[in-house]
Amino acid sequence: MLKEKNQKIATLLAFSLIPLSGFATDIYIPSLPSMGLSMHASSLQVQMTLTFFLISYGISQLFIGSILDSFGRYRFSLVALLVFAAASFVIALTHNIYLVYLMRIIHGITVALIVVSKRAFFVDVYKDKQLKHYLSLFTIIWSAGPIVAPFLGGYLESALGWEYNFYFLGGLALVIAVLELIFSGETLKKPAEFHIKKITAVYGTMIRSTDFTLGLLMLCFAYSMVMVYNMTGPFIIEHQLHLTPVIAGYCSLILGLAWMVGGFIGKATIERPFFKKMATNITLQLLLVTIMIISLKFITGLYAMVTFAFLIHVCAGYTYNNYFTYSMSRFPKNAGIAGGLTGGGVYVLLSFLTYGIVYFIPAHDERNLSYSYMILIVLSAIGMYFIHRLNKKQEAKVSSLAAVA
Repeated sequence: MLKEKNQKIATLLAFSLIPLSGFATDIYIPSLPSMGLSMHASSLQVQMTLTFFLISYGISQLFIGSILDSFGRYRFSLVALLVFAAASFVIALTHNIYLVYLMRIIHGITVALIVVSKRAFFVDVYKDKQLKHYLSLFTIIWSAGPIVAPFLGGYLESALGWEYNFYFLGGLALVIAVLELIFSGETLKKPAEFHIKKITAVYGTMIRSTDFTLGLLMLCFAYSMVMVYNMTGPFIIEHQLHLTPVIAGYCSLILGLAWMVGGFIGKATIERPFFKKMATNITLQLLLVTIMIISLKFITGLYAMVTFAFLIHVCAGYTYNNYFTYSMSRFPKNAGIAGGLTGGGVYVLLSFLTYGIVYFIPAHDERNLSYSYMILIVLSAIGMYFIHRLNKKQEAKVSSLAAVA
């Protein structure tokens, strides 16, 4: 069990692992074109390394939560760190795209184990306002990955080659594993019975909760904006604009900051009326992407693209912060399952959604990127419409019950 004297250090270690999924996807974003050349693979084939990670990461979370709620968090997380490190070193040493696909699937499974266990850590250890405070920090802490990873990855690739992105990931995982072994411990005090029917019933209850399910869709649409840029931005910057991987890394760093800014604004407005602030946010996104599309007739280039993407990603980060805090605190007695279903559902949906978008709207230019944003923002607006209808029905129901009483 986790020792009380180590609780603060264990909390810091848990926070340090929250951005791991972002590091696993973003550190080699500037290297996608170089990886394609090195492995004699097309841009779509290299983009599939992201898709395989997202699918395995998402599907794994759907089931891992129930396992962690029944058998504990700590040992699974520790073993997963070691396997993740080994898979990273294999990717760095191979130039076979199909072996990379396999290792990225392993990455997805192990990162799911690590991240879901660390999300549940906070629900195990903290309660009430302190828990809400920590959960609202998740989006902000997670954004350290998209900020630091591509910036670091661009320099590693320019100085040493794309392989060193994965050497770095493997080394980082080993260091944290050693620290976890020394300072962390098990936090699950009352394991849930591993009963398939009961677990299935919990999943069913969560999925049937319309507000929870709509929240997952809103999380999916918000994060898909980030992933669509990740899958297209480097090719636009390096192939169309003929700039370097370092520039691509800087651009990803700036957009990571946008996500963090959205998270900070979300935390600052956490007590504001929920529907009103979210409707305002979606309206602002629609306005921004419309202006972006119109402006392409007059202004193109790196600065214009990154400026509009920055503002759109701020709004996306705001959406994600608000809905993630809600989803994670919705079912506190089943924190592992709630965390797994939240993260898993989002990643499974966005893996297919983003792949479909980049397949039908390839990474050719800024116009295609703006169309991709428009699709996701319109889907978000439709989601908000249904949330508004649900909200009105709930208010009407409460009012009628109060009148009867």
